[in-house]
Amino acid sequence: MQKVINVLAVLSFVGTAGIIGGGTVVYLRRDAIVEQVKENVAKAAAEAIAGALPDMMDSAMPELPKTTGGVVPVAPAMPATTGPAIPF
Repeated sequence: MQKVINVLAVLSFVGTAGIIGGGTVVYLRRDAIVEQVKENVAKAAAEAIAGALPDMMDSAMPELPKTTGGVVPVAPAMPATTGPAIPF
């Protein structure tokens, strides 16, 4: 029974040391980790936007008509009327 308890104690120590060691590494490298994450997010966002733009432009542009209609009649010109003279 003592051997089982000793094995559990060693495993507990190794687990605790691993948690403390991992936390220390992350804490000391937090600035580099944050910068790397920012770069990855910016790169992914730029790729997503660049990939979506052609599709957005294609759907926003209307199709040109294949044929056109007849000539639109021109309305008769209205006679130019003048109002009172402006003093300056």
